[in-house]
Amino acid sequence: MGNANRSAEIRGVILDMDGVLWREYQAITDLPAAFQRIDAAGWKKIFLTNNSTKAPGQYVELFHNFGVKLESWQVVSSSEAAAVYLQSQLPEGSKICVVGEEGLFRTLKRKGFLPYSTDQSENEFAAVVVGLDRELNYQKIALAANHIRSGALFIGTNPDTTFPAQQGLMPGAGTVIKAVETAAGQPPVMIGKPAERIFRTALDRLQCPAENVLMIGDRLETDILGAQQIGCRTAVVLSGIASRQEAESWQPAPDWIAEDLSSLLDDMINA
Repeated sequence: MGNANRSAEIRGVILDMDGVLWREYQAITDLPAAFQRIDAAGWKKIFLTNNSTKAPGQYVELFHNFGVKLESWQVVSSSEAAAVYLQSQLPEGSKICVVGEEGLFRTLKRKGFLPYSTDQSENEFAAVVVGLDRELNYQKIALAANHIRSGALFIGTNPDTTFPAQQGLMPGAGTVIKAVETAAGQPPVMIGKPAERIFRTALDRLQCPAENVLMIGDRLETDILGAQQIGCRTAVVLSGIASRQEAESWQPAPDWIAEDLSSLLDDMINA
């Protein structure tokens, strides 16, 4: 099937952010121009990230700084997807123990939950949600594990053990979650890529069948794997983590491989 035929089947796109749109919050390409092309093609768009430290509204502000206007429902972070999952499991107003940062607290509160830090240990919690926490300490791990052993639902925002920063690879949410998992003696319900739950949240908001949705990402083991497992089309851009050799050897093969988002749109829209 040629590129033109494959592109004609696309009705919505899911875009990863870091490595696709920006690096260290420096734009990789002309974002307003890229999104204008996506809109002109008639494709709905959702932005997907495993980052649990920012709430969707904070991303809306970040996009505004790049000259891009969007609404908060278009941003699905691992904290947002975790809160959506909890809405299907727990009643509104449930108390949630959080090991994480401001964005996770804000997102859970906006979804109708009562998030508490681990030092408020006198509470009985319906769930423990763990994400990246750059102020993690022994007490947080111990108290979160105690609540999980006492019956609280254990939610992990995403499995990323590292994330890239100026000083190199830094410990990610997956590292924090593994510490709590080890102490609690049980695994979490994992929400972020490549788990199905975060992709389901994105597809629900696009209101498109998976086979008509394209996932654009830079990480094969999260973006591409998760999208393929749920039945989406996939495109790898080489502006982030994956190399061309890695992308070309990935099985099953992605539908597109491009240097960056602009090159991908050239290939798809101008095919």
